[in-house]
Amino acid sequence: MEKYTVGIDFGTLSGRALLVRVSDGAEIASASLDYPHGVMDTVLTTPDGELRLLPNWALAHPMDWLEVLGTVVRRLLAESGIVPAQVIGIGIDSTTCTLLPTDERGEPLCVDPRHAGDPHAYAKLWKHHAAQKYATKLNEIAARRGESWLANYGGAIQSEWAVPKLMEILDEAPGIAEEAAHFCDAADWLVWRLTGRLTQNTCIHGYKCIAPDGVHGPTDDFLAALDPRLPALIRDKMSAPVLPVGSRAGVISEEGAALCGLLPGTAVATGHADAHVAPPSAGVPRAGHMFAMIGTSTCMLLPGAEFVPVPGVCGIVKDGIVPGLWGYEAGLGCVGDAFAWFAENCAPEDVKREAGERGISVIARLSEKMDALLPGESGLIALNWWNGNRSPLGDTDLSGLFVGLNLATRPEEMFRSLVEATAFGTRAIIENYREHGVPVSAFTASGGIAQKNPALMQIYADVLGMEIAVGASKEGPAKGSAIYAASAAGPERGGYRDIFEAAAAMGSVSGKVYRPNPAHRSIYDALYREYLALTDYFGRGGSDVMKRLLALRTAARAGKPRA
Repeated sequence: MEKYTVGIDFGTLSGRALLVRVSDGAEIASASLDYPHGVMDTVLTTPDGELRLLPNWALAHPMDWLEVLGTVVRRLLAESGIVPAQVIGIGIDSTTCTLLPTDERGEPLCVDPRHAGDPHAYAKLWKHHAAQKYATKLNEIAARRGESWLANYGGAIQSEWAVPKLMEILDEAPGIAEEAAHFCDAADWLVWRLTGRLTQNTCIHGYKCIAPDGVHGPTDDFLAALDPRLPALIRDKMSAPVLPVGSRAGVISEEGAALCGLLPGTAVATGHADAHVAPPSAGVPRAGHMFAMIGTSTCMLLPGAEFVPVPGVCGIVKDGIVPGLWGYEAGLGCVGDAFAWFAENCAPEDVKREAGERGISVIARLSEKMDALLPGESGLIALNWWNGNRSPLGDTDLSGLFVGLNLATRPEEMFRSLVEATAFGTRAIIENYREHGVPVSAFTASGGIAQKNPALMQIYADVLGMEIAVGASKEGPAKGSAIYAASAAGPERGGYRDIFEAAAAMGSVSGKVYRPNPAHRSIYDALYREYLALTDYFGRGGSDVMKRLLALRTAARAGKPRA
């Protein structure tokens, strides 16, 4: 009897699931569900009405995740005809750091009527950047003290990390900090709901809780320098066992089975980060082979044989991606998000009409139109910082920019310059690695954008000057989670000994390879030099105009009456 695993990827806007055959990695069925609450970044709907959120807030409602968990697995089984007895494991990944306060039983504080009106009681998404001032304070103190772990995080912790968010809650909502029994990342919380056992994992803990070895975080002495209340909070409310990625967190409990539709006793993999779980979906991860998950943001994962300090990375964590290798993480904070913003707000009506008539997305139509342009033809260049600059600057207070606009500029030219900017940002990350002695010898892209947008991928190949392979799965994280589930199940249940054996059997690339066009190289080299000059000017102290504008915006919105 064939065996199967389930992988569920809890993204920013939706949950996506795959049912995967263990013997060869074939994707048997897929299902997805959009979150009813979406991303709450402007208004929070509470029992007492709507509460206007300040800029840089981004919240999620955890009950949306449970709705996904209670829906998509049953859809997979119904579509495929596979019975629960054939499913040997389930793996879960999520965006991170997505931090959630809960009570002792794991109930989110936001579902308690006493706290439903407090935005700090909800899950703070990875792109919640309102904690930047706390990240800045953390970095200043860490640099002054000479904390050695700063080298593992490119010299700076960002607002997306757990500690700045905890500092924010302690300072702005001490009642929530006191009331919470646990602070969990989303993936660990969902594993808890399935197994009845609260655990953490070396990936999320290592990257987002400042634990370079995957387990041990900063000293109490350092934490107390940030806030005297912080050591006790982390010790008492974030002390669950930290398990290696690819291991078994537990098995589905009776309650978990009722929730998801699988059998009690089914193996559950440790939680994982959405991008970090994906590399095995394209085969066995190896040192020097970069894997890029291109979606709303882009996360670039690079396994390395040894630790080499690199400024501007998001993290360098032992066993952070796969066991036995150092995991280098860097990325772009805004990619698909920026494309969607442009399509919604800047695409002209004729483009929207053409897209509708042909049954394609506005982004797809814009991509067709930009593909007719030559590199440099628009006379435009952009900075892709709509969500700040994650790497190599690590500054969420930066913003987007177009240069070269005139009365003849067309929307598709602007769109192409935005696409090119994300490619330049990717090149800056790769060149930063190489300049500091970390090789990048191959590049594989995954995610919906890599699968669906050949014009964009060709621009990336031209800008990087590298061949780009494309992962075979349209749902790299969900496929990766299913592969990790096969490792967690183990050979005794029909799975594999470890993640490398599972990836060899279940991972694959599509066969589609984008090769750089030599005729475009010199033009893109020239544009890239301009991109670096703008990066230095706006991101490294030439002008702080972006930060001053953000401060004015924040002050103006803070003065508005709340709805």
